[in-house]
Amino acid sequence: MARFLLFLMSWILAAALQAAPDLQRGKSLHDENCIKCHAGMVGGDGTGIYTRPDRRIESLDGLRRQVNRCKDSLGMPWPPDQIDDVVHYLNQTFYKFPESP
Repeated sequence: MARFLLFLMSWILAAALQAAPDLQRGKSLHDENCIKCHAGMVGGDGTGIYTRPDRRIESLDGLRRQVNRCKDSLGMPWPPDQIDDVVHYLNQTFYKFPESP
């Protein structure tokens, strides 16, 4: 039984570490793929799209949907973990929506 519990705890820890979004990778993916389009839309360095008074994103789920729409529009082959990274970066940097643990 102790061996099983140790295995279970190890598996849970590994899954939690693997699932944690990578803020720096999210920033890199964003800067390489998103910012040029956003700069064309709002001018400047493009980040004004996130801080404008009439921004459309009002929740973490809305942010995730928008990142997916942009990804699909540009044909970026991001797997779910990279989408998570970009969403996490945008949320931590601009939106500040509560994230579930």
